[in-house]
Amino acid sequence: MSPITFAPLYQERIWGGRTLATRLGRSLPGSQLVGEAWELVDRPEVQSVVAEGPLHGKTLHDLWTNHRTEIFGACHQHSGPRFPLLCKLLDARDRLSVQVHPPAAVAPQLQGEPKTEMWYFLACDPGSRIYAGLSAGTTRAAFEEKLGRGEIEECLHVLPTREGDSIFIPSGRLHAIGEGNLIVEIQQNSDTTYRVFDWNRMGLDGKPRDLHLAESLLSTDFNDFTPSLAHTETGVIADCDHFRVEKKNLSAPEDLRPAGDFALITVVGGSALCGGRTFSAGDFFLLPAVEAPPAGPARGNCSVLVTTIP
Repeated sequence: MSPITFAPLYQERIWGGRTLATRLGRSLPGSQLVGEAWELVDRPEVQSVVAEGPLHGKTLHDLWTNHRTEIFGACHQHSGPRFPLLCKLLDARDRLSVQVHPPAAVAPQLQGEPKTEMWYFLACDPGSRIYAGLSAGTTRAAFEEKLGRGEIEECLHVLPTREGDSIFIPSGRLHAIGEGNLIVEIQQNSDTTYRVFDWNRMGLDGKPRDLHLAESLLSTDFNDFTPSLAHTETGVIADCDHFRVEKKNLSAPEDLRPAGDFALITVVGGSALCGGRTFSAGDFFLLPAVEAPPAGPARGNCSVLVTTIP
């Protein structure tokens, strides 16, 4: 079976830009500020659709529901009614709001969904950074006081970023992406985000964007201090109950799937050749559990992220 690709779903965001076109060669709609490309999503309100090949036009939900064994493997027969991951590219030309996602123990009372995610930094401008967790010694009382004054930046842990870095963002961790970052995001299939602070700016409609202060304070881990970025040339960069992401450098074709399982491949360096097709940096493709071709470098070496579900 050939590698399966899906049509990206582009999302306008106030903090977005056009880097997906200028750096990755994507064809973007209109002249809007595109902040997100949803590459793989199975939600009631939005669906990934197969872009070409024998399965052209089928939704991810259709594949997960009706072709689960041959595409995703028999090991996922009891994994729930929807594909459990949501995978994106993020183009932050301006910094995002400070956010938090609810932990599993809190999400039901807030009528939300828990979300744990990881970021891999595909490209970073000079001086780019992120905010993750709390700065050392920050108390909840101090955080709430500064939040009330619109001055929480000094409460946040700041991390400079560079290409090839990665970070794990568990639910409950305060976080914000700073300007100048192009990111691969792998996350639980959830769209629950609570906006804590938006740098006192206006939204696309000229009005302040809504904040979710009560929900944010309930969801935040106030013992989460100074997490660090990782810079892994090869090996596992994220491993949790929801996903496993490994970075591999390919110098020859190889089967990237675990035995009897599928794998989602994201090219992060060079270009890959699989099933007679060439995939460039930022491209995603799914290798089915049954009879998928090996993947290797189109020329020289290439680097990929291999995402699987435990």
